[in-house]
Amino acid sequence: MAIDLGTANTVVYLRDRGIVLNEPSVVAIETLNGVQRVRAVGAEAKLMMGKTPDGIRAIRPMRDGVIADIDVAEQMIKHFIDKVHGGPSRLPRRPEIAICIPSGATPVERRAIRQAAENAGARIVHLIEEPMAAAIGAGLPVTEPIGAMVVDIGGGTTEVAVLSLRGLAYSTSARVGGDRMDDAIASYIRRKHNLMIGESTAERVKLEIGMASTDQARDDVVMSVKGRDLVAGYPKEVEVSQMEIAGSLADLVGQVVETVLGALEKTEPELAADIYDQGIVMTGGGSLLRGIDMVLARATGLPVMVAEDALICVARGAGRALEDPVYRGVMTSV
Repeated sequence: MAIDLGTANTVVYLRDRGIVLNEPSVVAIETLNGVQRVRAVGAEAKLMMGKTPDGIRAIRPMRDGVIADIDVAEQMIKHFIDKVHGGPSRLPRRPEIAICIPSGATPVERRAIRQAAENAGARIVHLIEEPMAAAIGAGLPVTEPIGAMVVDIGGGTTEVAVLSLRGLAYSTSARVGGDRMDDAIASYIRRKHNLMIGESTAERVKLEIGMASTDQARDDVVMSVKGRDLVAGYPKEVEVSQMEIAGSLADLVGQVVETVLGALEKTEPELAADIYDQGIVMTGGGSLLRGIDMVLARATGLPVMVAEDALICVARGAGRALEDPVYRGVMTSV
């Protein structure tokens, strides 16, 4: 089993079955008489975000690609393991698991992920760095002496890596991802329209009319957004345009571009020559933001492609690393 334990979504790959689960990384915890229990996990818990009564909290246990709340993360991993196997079992399951981690994760963060997976029932835990898993999932020649560049934009981080011969020749990450894009949209609407919107609404705006560049954005593409009027305090609806949303995301898109340019500057000349031929491959949910590939291509002068099934590339690559002896060396057993 391979798990892409993402800030926004958790994707699970099962041997011989492929991707079997793709759900939000959210857990709803209910407190009754001082005792806490899990009320819902995944898609069901996400529906509760911003709508919970006293006694129920919707928690996202992952932050910036690493575990922020180990107990809740453990419950979430256990729930997903049971779910993909068809429900809880009387006999304890001890699967071999590969878990994806950011390339910049500290030893403490790596230990937290290992501990959460072991407590959730894993027999053996392998760690695989997200850019490597993304490259394998996208079908790049990571085992050959050919340089390849991957830009993986997740919910919490953007991972940029140059890969060759089963290793990361250079890697860096920026704390920019889908979550910060949602925050930027919500902040802009609050400032410009005096309207407070929730996390889910901001994400919906990004998915429906989000655009990476104001050059490509249009003023006549609009969307109705509902929230709470900050002045009057009552529910209100406003219209926002694609041009406005592109403007609100400009700084974050600029940070992604700067991270990629910084990585290219530090790449060895022979690898840089390969990247010039091969281009850059983008993966992760953030790479699906309209026009971000064109912004990157314009800034670097290189061909940029968004991988097929960009959302599940990382989990699929981790699964292949677990199944195929050719890729075994890219994982760390802990």
